[in-house]
Amino acid sequence: MTIWRSEAEVLVMEELRKEMMPRTRCVGDASWKLGPDGIRWKMDAGAALCEEEGREVCVTGGVSFVGSAIVQRLLRRGYAVRLLVESQEDMDKLSNMGAARYTGVRLMMVRIMDAESLCQAFDGCTGVFHTSSSLDSGGISGYSVCSLILLEIGQIETTYKQMVKMEVRAVEQVIEACVRTESVRKCVFTSSLAACIWRQSDPHGRQLQRPWVVDESCWSDESLCQDKKLWFALGKTMAEKAAWEAARRSNLHLVTVCSALVTGPEFHRRNSTGSIAYLKRAHEMFAEGLLATVDLETVADAHVSVYEAAVASGRYICYDHIVRRSEEIKELERQLRVPISLAGKTNAGISLASGLSNRKLFQLMNSGRRCTCEAQSSDLS
Repeated sequence: MTIWRSEAEVLVMEELRKEMMPRTRCVGDASWKLGPDGIRWKMDAGAALCEEEGREVCVTGGVSFVGSAIVQRLLRRGYAVRLLVESQEDMDKLSNMGAARYTGVRLMMVRIMDAESLCQAFDGCTGVFHTSSSLDSGGISGYSVCSLILLEIGQIETTYKQMVKMEVRAVEQVIEACVRTESVRKCVFTSSLAACIWRQSDPHGRQLQRPWVVDESCWSDESLCQDKKLWFALGKTMAEKAAWEAARRSNLHLVTVCSALVTGPEFHRRNSTGSIAYLKRAHEMFAEGLLATVDLETVADAHVSVYEAAVASGRYICYDHIVRRSEEIKELERQLRVPISLAGKTNAGISLASGLSNRKLFQLMNSGRRCTCEAQSSDLS
């Protein structure tokens, strides 16, 4: 497993290194940098370390495709970031590349399944970005890799179900740690559009009286996901529901970002696992107008926006393009270097939708500053 994702990890860490290098310049013995909301950083010229004055944030899965982009966006916004890794190997790789020396970043190793370990890492942070499961630090899902490894030994379904349980358990531990850590005021959880779009049609084959729009109020049907073996969608749906259940029992401010298929530079190498898992039954999503993509920078911007906005609450669907033409499917195939079948263009058990809506996120990101998302929602009048 480690060998499989080592190339992706190297690419991610190189991006982090490039982002952090320009931030090491200090003047004299020490200097201060003013960040957003009055956060001040003390930069020591000797060790080039950053001591934030006021607050800092924590990012789990910070070496993943999405996680690394969020870290970079936070750094550009002036935040101090604790970057959590789950293995000594990841810690050593980042340390060898000098990440621990750069201003604004502190590396910490945690046990994601251990709330006590997470509490120690979160202590002193006002915000937590939970960007990945514990299943694959090279992406946001290990489901496709698992199928390749277990194909010959007949344990795929059983192992998928175990991985779903692990993902749910991981988010429960993160939320528990956020609740127990006095300094933490807000948690932003990376979910998926796949947790919204898989809806059961009428069991008697009748169409709904009128088409429905997929927005933040929609949840994927767990039984449908299991019947169709949509393990990625099932894991994201159950994990997000578990996060909300745990948060509602406390005063933790939780916000979730349900992102579409994340694309961007080198995504076929850095996030191929999550992409392939997301695209299972792509022909059904395509036929219903529910196959959407979002640029990596838009995802990162959305996460930081919902964190910074005091009024942000609940779920936010994040996409900037709906795939409508077969030529776009071929482009995804070319970039991912895997075939995407469009055979069987029927709704096949999912209820007919009239489109997607990212209006809630669009309005939030447009309030007070220019939005980087392109609103492509359906007519909701």
